Amino acid sequence: MTRVDFHSKVPDKILYACRLVRKARAADMKIVVHLEDAQQQQALDEALWTFSEQDFLPHVSATDTLAAQTPILLTQDASDPLPHHQVLINLSRRTPEHFARFERLFEILSTDEQDLAAGRDRYKQYQQRGYPLTHFVADTT
Repeated sequence: MTRVDFHSKVPDKILYACRLVRKARAADMKIVVHLEDAQQQQALDEALWTFSEQDFLPHVSATDTLAAQTPILLTQDASDPLPHHQVLINLSRRTPEHFARFERLFEILSTDEQDLAAGRDRYKQYQQRGYPLTHFVADTT
């Protein structure tokens, strides 16, 4: 069963996602990042290339011909075919379709009240379905 981790009150979702991706890649995990829209996908794409001079975080869109060979996939469309099923990071306000195929799901919530409210709704959905849940509040100090 998918383990679901909520990380809330994150001041910068893109930067936080970069750190989470780096940590998952250090553990040799394959990652899919589910994004809200094309603008957010472009922002994460750029951030992953420039985030760290010491870390190489190879990534492509889930529809790219190299998706199966690339450890980090970016998508905004739940219908995209996804060859990886280890880690799913959700930066959108929607419940990712097919999240149950993944070993682990990270729900990243910003400080925005609408984002937090949508996250609370998803938390209840997962809870009602019996998924193991944890919640972390981002340290902003």
